[in-house]
Amino acid sequence: MKHVRLGDLEVGRIGLGTMGMSFAYTGAGSDDAESIRTIHRALDLGVTLIDTAEVYGPYTNEELVGRALKDRRDQVVLATKFGMISHTGRRGLDSGPGNVRTAVEGSLRRLGTGHIDLYYQHRVDPGTPIEDTVGALAELVAEGKIRYIGLSEAGPATIRRAHAVHPITALQTEYSLWTRDPEPETLPLLRELGIGLVAYSPLGRGFLTGTISSTEQFGDDDFRKDNPRFTGENFERNLRSAAEVEAVAAEAGATPAQVALAWLLTRGGDVVPIPGTKRVSRLEENTAADTIELTPEQVAKLDGLTPAAGHHHNEAQTRLIGL
Repeated sequence: MKHVRLGDLEVGRIGLGTMGMSFAYTGAGSDDAESIRTIHRALDLGVTLIDTAEVYGPYTNEELVGRALKDRRDQVVLATKFGMISHTGRRGLDSGPGNVRTAVEGSLRRLGTGHIDLYYQHRVDPGTPIEDTVGALAELVAEGKIRYIGLSEAGPATIRRAHAVHPITALQTEYSLWTRDPEPETLPLLRELGIGLVAYSPLGRGFLTGTISSTEQFGDDDFRKDNPRFTGENFERNLRSAAEVEAVAAEAGATPAQVALAWLLTRGGDVVPIPGTKRVSRLEENTAADTIELTPEQVAKLDGLTPAAGHHHNEAQTRLIGL
């Protein structure tokens, strides 16, 4: 697999998101053995960036990733996140320095490692100045407990303030064919500051793969059940976007998932998608996108994809984005 850089951090240009192995999606936590095989196969195929978070489960996903990497830690750029869980008794988000220190120790223990390569603030905490949070993270860098600092879903002003305290290596945010929010303001800022972009949900939570025809496919605990793009008339309208991706895929001799990922790879060498899956077969399909070369005409068709109907997060999640 080709390699790219997130700031000073070198990674394979397609990563692996592990959330769905333990949390939020239909079938999560039902086959840890297959999930571990998927992580091992990812490493065999040249994937280096493995992404988790303490809130996934909570905690069980980090434990799963730790088991999978027990004998292969040196092959991985390991990323996790803090801040959605308070260990200090606060309600809601907590990125206070005390919580940062407690959270990192728990993640190190569950992951079975002496250091975390990329440690993200999961969401911006309005109750803690970003300077205080990044200051605490900078101390962890100096102590060798983390190597690089990341933010997730932070707004431009917060990114600037954070980067002024200590270099930020990556911003994780949702970016895909039907979620273009980073393009007008955030992506240019990241490039100005030398910060990479890690794109989560690069396949539109599965919608852009062409495999979802009805919400009846989802279990009751699947968080897509209340996602605006998967409900009511929005779902029916969004099938049109999926069909347009399928048409380009047929022309390119690839799958819709591969085309959606290949399009993201045309956005620049500082954009790294982390498609999530718990199955080896899907992983192999996704990583093969590294070999897909879209024509300028195909890229133009994808650039003009029918915009998604509905917001990409529900109301509660949206309130935590862009602070």
